[in-house]
Amino acid sequence: MKYVEFGAWLKEQLGMKVQKISVNAGFTCPNRDGTLGTGGCTFCLNQTFNPAYCQPTQSVSEQLEEGKRFFARKYPTMRYLAYFQAYTNTYGELSQLKKLYEEAIGVEDVVGLVIGTRPDCVSDALLDYLEELNHQTFLLVEYGIESVNDETLRRVNRGHTFAQTKDAVHKTAERGIRVGGHVILGFPWETRDELMRQADEIAQLPLTTLKLHQLQIVRGTALAQEYEQHPWPIPTAEDYIRLVLDYIDRLPQTLVLERFVSQCPPDLLVAPNWGLKNHEFANLIRNLIDEREKDVGLKKRLLGSRPKIL
Repeated sequence: MKYVEFGAWLKEQLGMKVQKISVNAGFTCPNRDGTLGTGGCTFCLNQTFNPAYCQPTQSVSEQLEEGKRFFARKYPTMRYLAYFQAYTNTYGELSQLKKLYEEAIGVEDVVGLVIGTRPDCVSDALLDYLEELNHQTFLLVEYGIESVNDETLRRVNRGHTFAQTKDAVHKTAERGIRVGGHVILGFPWETRDELMRQADEIAQLPLTTLKLHQLQIVRGTALAQEYEQHPWPIPTAEDYIRLVLDYIDRLPQTLVLERFVSQCPPDLLVAPNWGLKNHEFANLIRNLIDEREKDVGLKKRLLGSRPKIL
């Protein structure tokens, strides 16, 4: 059940330690602007992960320079990846996308790009351009998969199907571009068995990296309103960690796992409030994987006896 850690993989890819700097380039999404729907994903509130220096009123260069100043106080020799994170960062005219991406890689000490997007917002023309760009700089295209269940995708107002996800991931990987994925674990209508089947589906995709996030109920979202009207049981941290362990046990050991949880600002978080930081989760999972490697019987005991691990 060993897995590849994202930080070590990045250092191996680039030969140096790098830090992602988030960029908000002022994009929207097709399920927000009326093209496919309005309101966006029911779970989404972008301010939960946009840092203070990340403002669309500033240019891409200005945001990156401000991000560099933020990190340079701690890590003066750090190099950076421009992370186009907020909303759908391929949702625009190709000429405008080229301008934004090339502005980013023109900033001093920026050694590559991470582009977050949706699987229904990449054209063949864009992928052809990204294939060229991939020969010039480090590039990772990260798709919001969220679920392999089309009913879930409909219920959370994604506006695309899992078939579209598979198509986009394969087309991107076929061009030699590194492909990332993002999935959410914990939609109350998705059973544990369904999530294990999801892991099997994810394992078949030609992904380079994967982020796992717990379902967070965030104030101001449609999901929070739904939870307020009809609350559902919230998993404990122990429940979630056991789920993650069994999920990643079904994934290829070559897959780079970037993250196991997401961390919402406390004033915006409705649930779950586990009181653990991302690195603390990673340490717990790493330690339990080590234990499982030493004792093949630990998996059965974890599932059966619900041990106290926190």
